Amino acid sequence: MAANVRFRRPASPPPGIAYAGQTRFPQQRQHYDADEKRAAASKGFGPRRTKSYPSGGLNLTMGELKLLFLVVLIACGVRLFRLSKPHSVVFDEVHFGKFASKYIKSQYFVDVHPPLAKLLITFAGFAFGYNGHFDFKDIGKMYENVPYVAMRMVPATLGVATVPLAYLTLRALDCRATTALLASLFITFENGLVTQSRHILLDSPLIFFTALTVFFWTGFTNEDKHEPFTTNWWTWLVLSGLSLGAVVSCKWVGLFTIATIGVSTIWQLWNLLGDLRVTPRLFIRHFMARAICLIALPIIFYMLMFQIHFLILENSGDGDGFMSSEFQHTLKGRGMADTFADVSVYSTVTIRHVNTQGGYLHSHPHAYPGGSQQQQITLYPHRDHNNEWQIANATVISDYDPTSLVHITPNMRIKLLHTATGKRLHSHDVRPPVSDVDFQNEVSGYGVPGYDGDANDDWIVEIDDGDSRDTESYKRLRTLRTKFRLKHPMTGCYLFSHKVKLPDWGFEQQEVTCNKNAVHDNSLWYIETSEHVNNSPNAPKVNYKLPGFFGKFFELQRVMWTTNAGLTDRHTFDSRPDSWPLLRRGINFWVKDHKQIYLMGNPMIWWSSTLAVVLYALVRGFLVLRQKRGFRDFDNTKVVKYNTLCSFLFIGWALHYFPFFLMARQLFLHHYFPALYFAILLYCSVFDLVTSTLRPRVRLYAAGILVVLAIWNFQHFAPLAYGTEWTRAQCENAKWMKTWDFSW
Repeated sequence: MAANVRFRRPASPPPGIAYAGQTRFPQQRQHYDADEKRAAASKGFGPRRTKSYPSGGLNLTMGELKLLFLVVLIACGVRLFRLSKPHSVVFDEVHFGKFASKYIKSQYFVDVHPPLAKLLITFAGFAFGYNGHFDFKDIGKMYENVPYVAMRMVPATLGVATVPLAYLTLRALDCRATTALLASLFITFENGLVTQSRHILLDSPLIFFTALTVFFWTGFTNEDKHEPFTTNWWTWLVLSGLSLGAVVSCKWVGLFTIATIGVSTIWQLWNLLGDLRVTPRLFIRHFMARAICLIALPIIFYMLMFQIHFLILENSGDGDGFMSSEFQHTLKGRGMADTFADVSVYSTVTIRHVNTQGGYLHSHPHAYPGGSQQQQITLYPHRDHNNEWQIANATVISDYDPTSLVHITPNMRIKLLHTATGKRLHSHDVRPPVSDVDFQNEVSGYGVPGYDGDANDDWIVEIDDGDSRDTESYKRLRTLRTKFRLKHPMTGCYLFSHKVKLPDWGFEQQEVTCNKNAVHDNSLWYIETSEHVNNSPNAPKVNYKLPGFFGKFFELQRVMWTTNAGLTDRHTFDSRPDSWPLLRRGINFWVKDHKQIYLMGNPMIWWSSTLAVVLYALVRGFLVLRQKRGFRDFDNTKVVKYNTLCSFLFIGWALHYFPFFLMARQLFLHHYFPALYFAILLYCSVFDLVTSTLRPRVRLYAAGILVVLAIWNFQHFAPLAYGTEWTRAQCENAKWMKTWDFSW
C-alpha cells in the first residue's frame, strides 16, 4: 500500500485564486448531473474517483517521494558544505549575532525586525552552550567560544527546507512532476539563496516561511474547492494563518506575503458572493472562518512573539534610549523610587526631553572645541549624577529662605545650576559647533565659584501642558506631570534638542541648542525627579504609570517603524529595486587573503525568471486585448488553468517587489529574495505550459538541459558563495557585467 500512496488531484483551477463557477460544496453537489461530471473529469478538472480524498490536492507517488528525498540530500550538501568557513564574523552577523548575545544576557535592545528569526538563532546558540559574551563587533573578527556553526545551521536548515516546499507547492498547483523537480533544483542551486542561508542572517527564515505560507494556502484552496468546513479544510486554513504570523514575525516584508494571500482571499470571497447557490449564511461562515484564521490568528502569533521578546529582555540595555521613560522603568535596573511631586526653587531635579527618546539634560567637565569653548551641554539617555540641576530664582531676593517651598509658576524667571560642576545653563549669540545656522544658538555651562552669573543664564518657564489627573500640573511645575518650555529672554530662543549627535569630542551624545525657530515638540521638557531640602517625608509623591503588554507592544511597533524609516544613509553596497531583476550588483559580505564572500545570484536562474515574469505580463495583456476583440481564448480550459496559476504567482511576485519602490530607506539585493521565489515558481509554471504538448521524455530532456545550465552557473560563481580560493583570471572571467564589483 505504501508504494501506491496517491493523493487527490485538485479541481481546476488549482492555484490560490479560483474563478467564478469553480467552487463546489457538498450542498451543491446534487445540482451537477452525471454528464457534467464526466465532461469535467475528461478534461482533468474534476476530482478523481478514489475511495478517499486526502487533503491538499497533492498527487505524489512513492517514486516521487524518493526522488524528492534525493533532492533534499543534494540541497543539504550544497548549503552545509564548509558551513564553518569562514571562522569569523560575516556581514550582518555583526548585528544578528549581537542580538543573540543580548537575548542570552537578557539585555534590552531595539531592532527594526520582529523577533522570531532572531529567537530561533538564539535558541540554537543557547542550546550549544553560548554564554553571550562575544561582541560580534566587526566583520572579520575571529570567533572565540561561540557555537557559530550551530547558529548558522538555523538559516541553513530552513534554506534546505525551502527546496521540498517549492516542489510540493507546484505539485499542489497541478504542475507536472518534472516541473516541480525543476523548481526544487533551481532553488537548490541559486547562488544568492545559498549564500544568504549559510550565515547568521534573517532572510533564509523569511523565505522559508513565505514558501510555507504559499504551500499551506495552495493546499487550503484545493481543499476549499473539494469540500469546505471539513477537518482537513480547517487544518490547512489554520496552518496558513500560523504561517502568515510566522513570516511577518521574521521581517515586516512578511506583510507583502499577507497582502498576497489577502488578494487571493478577496477573490475567493468575491466569487462566492456571485454564486447564487451560496446562501448568505454560508457566505458569512466562509468570511468569518477566513477572518479568524487569516487575520486574528496571525496577529495573535505575532504578538506572542513579542511577549516572549519582552519576557526574555527583562534587564536594562543599550536599547533603553529608544523607548519612553514609562517603558524604560519596566526594565530591571531602571526602576525608579517614588519622587516628590512638588518642584520649587532650590529643588534638585533631573530634566528630560519629551521628544527624541527622552534623554536627560546633561553636562560634564568637557568644553566645546569651537565657539565659546565653554562647558558642553548635551542630551544623555542614561541615568548619571551629571544629569542633576538645581533650580534658582533669577530674581534677587535678599531675604529669601532657601528652606522654604516656592513653587515654579508660569513665566517665572529661573537659573539652572549644574550641581556636579557648578556651571549654570547658559546661552548667547554664538552658533553651536554642529548646527551652525543663524537661528540656532549655542547652549553651554558657564560660571565660576563665587560668581552669581549674568542675564544670559536666565530662562523663562512656559507651561505647555499638564496631566488631567493632577489639576495643579497646569498651574505650576509638577514632577512627571507638567510639560514646559524654557525661553531665553535675552535672545528669544527656546532650549531645544533634536536627533543630531555630537562628534567624538562630544561622546556622540545628542546636541542641545537654543533655537529661535524651535519645533514645538523638540522644545518640550519635563521634570523626572525632584528633591528639596525641606521636603517632608509625607509630602505627595509620584511615579511613572508603567505600561502593560499592549502599551509596550504598540510603543515598540512605533519605534521600529520610525527607526526603519530613518535608515536612509547610503551604504557602499546598497542598491535600488530597478536593478534587482537584472542582477546588476551584489553585496560584499567578507574579504580576506584573496577569498571573498559576495552575495551574487545565479545569472541563468535570475535572468530566466525575470524573462518569464515579463513574458507572462505581455501574454496576459495580449489575451485581454484579444478578448476585447471578441476572441474566446478564456473558453479554453488550458488557458484558464495556466492563466489562473500564473496570475497567483505573478501577483505574489509583484506584491513582494513593487512596494520597495515606495521606500526611501536603505535597500539591498537580498530584499528581492521573496519576489525571486515567486519568479522561479512562475518560470517553472511557464515551462509546464510550454512543454505541455511534448512527450514526457522530451520534456524531461528540456528540463535536464536547464538544470545543467543552472548547475554550471552555480559552480562558476561558487567561490563567491563559499569563500574559497580562486585565481585572478577566474575572478575576471566571472565578471560578466561591469557593475559586478567583486574582486580578487
